[in-house]
Amino acid sequence: MPKVDPITLAVVWGGLQAVSQEMGVVLKRTAYSEAVREGEDFSTAIFDADGRLIAQGDFSPGHLGSMPFAVKRIAQEFPPETLSPGDAIIQNDPQIGSGHLPDFFAFYPVFYNDVLVGWTVNCAHQSDIGGAGLGSQVIEKVSDFYQEGLRILPLKIFEKGKPIDSVFRMIAGNVRLPDKVLGDLKAQLNACRVGGTRFQALLELYGLETVRACTEEILQRSEEAIRAAIRQIPDGTYHFVDYLDDSGRDTDPIKLDVTVTVADDEIVVDFTGSSPQRECGMNSYYNYTYAYVIACVRSMTDPSIPHNEGCTRPLKLVIPEGSFFNAQPPAACGGRHVTCNRIFEATLGAIAQAIPQKAFAGTGHMANPIIGGTHPKTGKKFFLYDLLMGSVGARSTKDGIEAVASPWNARNIPVEVQESNSPILVECFEFVTDSAGPGKYRGGMAMRKDVRVFSEDAKLFNMGERQKFAPYGLFGGKPGQLGISILNPGSEQRILHSKGIYSLEYGDCLRTQTPSSGGYGDPLERDSQAVLNDVIKGYVSVEGAKRDYGVVIDSSTLTVLEDETKELRNILRTKTL
Repeated sequence: MPKVDPITLAVVWGGLQAVSQEMGVVLKRTAYSEAVREGEDFSTAIFDADGRLIAQGDFSPGHLGSMPFAVKRIAQEFPPETLSPGDAIIQNDPQIGSGHLPDFFAFYPVFYNDVLVGWTVNCAHQSDIGGAGLGSQVIEKVSDFYQEGLRILPLKIFEKGKPIDSVFRMIAGNVRLPDKVLGDLKAQLNACRVGGTRFQALLELYGLETVRACTEEILQRSEEAIRAAIRQIPDGTYHFVDYLDDSGRDTDPIKLDVTVTVADDEIVVDFTGSSPQRECGMNSYYNYTYAYVIACVRSMTDPSIPHNEGCTRPLKLVIPEGSFFNAQPPAACGGRHVTCNRIFEATLGAIAQAIPQKAFAGTGHMANPIIGGTHPKTGKKFFLYDLLMGSVGARSTKDGIEAVASPWNARNIPVEVQESNSPILVECFEFVTDSAGPGKYRGGMAMRKDVRVFSEDAKLFNMGERQKFAPYGLFGGKPGQLGISILNPGSEQRILHSKGIYSLEYGDCLRTQTPSSGGYGDPLERDSQAVLNDVIKGYVSVEGAKRDYGVVIDSSTLTVLEDETKELRNILRTKTL
């Protein structure tokens, strides 16, 4: 294999990254559904012929971390001699992919001089794949994945450039929203084709041997860099316990028991002691749990290192079979994304003990309510797939961040798009004053959204978390606030369960409020001017500044009363001793 000079290596690496990103651009701009087009609930990557991850787009960790498992399975089931240029393969089996049926994977074998040289791959969340409820993500009253929708084991959907129409008809006949599903699927296949064309152009320009040599160098450098970063973590064993609220109404909490062992340049993450799998639609299969564990390890080491197979080599994951986080088939899993924040956070909570300067507090968990019914103007079924991104917890030197997905990496869907596609009116979409977890660095605030529904037969499939166990604070920081779901807020309001299924009446209003995130450090050490700035922005009230931070502010002049603040903080510190 030829030795590669640094300039060629940099250019080829840039080309591989560009191919991955362009696939994402193509997919986003040609998709039909709001979830993919606006929410960016998809991922893209390039693999070599051996199924090793080379480069990826900057999208969902849940897809990207589980994608290598899927590609290796596809490579086993479809040896090179069974493939031809123009073939395309799909699958959505939870065990093979990212852990639930709505995530469709598309695989495109790339050939150069009639030799299989790699794969372009993407995964996108489909709006519906059949099953017990619209959106195929029902949590309550499902016992296995056979109830959750159409399950497709790996099969060709294109052969030598021609579509296999029977596969498209089979999918269309088993989903509630065939136009959106088939539209998104075709966008996925087109994105793979574009990625394959760009990959081939790179090979034409530099030659197969040079690109392969660059690939080996990239994987080796990434492995060396991640091992060097792990060596900076003090050796030891670190333990953390957290809980998911429940798995539906009248169910017990789900325990996450995580032990992280660091030894030289390797990390073992052990989930032994966590709850067993349940008869509910939110179990996590191994690939999905692995994806968010590796996302956490990468975040807590050196996230600037290019992510590829080299980065995963120093990590070992131990999860007993039958655990909630290594569920065995046919465990139901449609709403498994409700668990992703907690997998990440529990792992982070353990590692934070070793490297507190890199840690951040518990995140404001996203909410994903789905509303569907009949549109009164068109008579057709509508589907409101809502995403409310919560917030990132406070860090050792910075406040938390609002309205971002951590660690999911999706986006809030614009109000205008939702209102133009569904019979709804968004009456309120705002941050919640005084909600952030107090700390020397405060957490991110909660988000509140009120959606009024104008349909006679609408149903709500609720999906949320952190409504019983608040996002944790770190090193003296206070926890964030709990989330809440309310039907018709006001004097006759009704509190809804975070994972319940509810029938809605015409004109009902659903309020979804995400949890806020935790603070970092003692709130009484927060700079008083930072507190004042938060008051001016409306993030903190004058009363909240005094109560949570010991900062006394003149409400008429909006200035800090320094003497009163000093005195109050001394009193509050004395009370905590």
